[in-house]
Amino acid sequence: MSLRIVVCVKYVPDATGDRRFADDLTVDREDVDGLLSELDEYAVEQALRIADGVDGAEVTVLTVGPEDAKDALRKALSMGADRAVHVEDDGLHGSDAMGTSLVLAKAVGDRGFDLVICGMASTDGTMGVLPALLAERLGVAQVSLLSEVSVAGGVVTGRRDGDTASEVLEASLPAVVSVTDQSGEARYPSFKGIMAAKKKPVESLDLDDLGIGAGEVGLAGAWTVVDAVAGRPARTAGTVVKDEGEGGRRLAEFLAGQKFI
Repeated sequence: MSLRIVVCVKYVPDATGDRRFADDLTVDREDVDGLLSELDEYAVEQALRIADGVDGAEVTVLTVGPEDAKDALRKALSMGADRAVHVEDDGLHGSDAMGTSLVLAKAVGDRGFDLVICGMASTDGTMGVLPALLAERLGVAQVSLLSEVSVAGGVVTGRRDGDTASEVLEASLPAVVSVTDQSGEARYPSFKGIMAAKKKPVESLDLDDLGIGAGEVGLAGAWTVVDAVAGRPARTAGTVVKDEGEGGRRLAEFLAGQKFI
């Protein structure tokens, strides 16, 4: 049995860096370091675990982003993925989830797939809607927010944990799934994996290769836009309550004034 697994990953600004908006009100990605979205590492890990149990399985990692997004692909390849696809085009600047899902769907559909695995959300946008959009565009079932996932007999099975109960879900392949950060700790790339990643194929595509017009993506094709931004207010000095016998009452009054109680 062969199994074609595609993992959609995203290159995101480092959350520990000084993130800001550019002049066109898109996220400034030029002046901040980036990395593979941590939540996508769990998707790569699950893809590798599934592939380990299926003879002839192949894991492809796919990303949409600027030149530096190759760093996210290299991380996934060093973890053990077999190949990578990078969609890069100046016309993609400012794409929202709708535009990104269009590009991913074209790239995935053109190359064929059995299972697409995504993280539960990106660590920059945190929308969590892309797996559903991707499944709709591909015309396949989706099983989302899984803390456990497996494939057998042409069926993907997963467990979704809620606040009060867990449910087991199934879908026939081909399908799209998303996994949570409870699905299993992502492996660290070994030195051998890092060296091997340098020899693995990375396919580069642009909008023309995918047959997508510039007006369908980027700022021109975005369904959502940022109208205005404002910097976070500077932190002010806190209120000090000295307990001279009335500390409890004054603390309660302060909390009530802030509508915490």
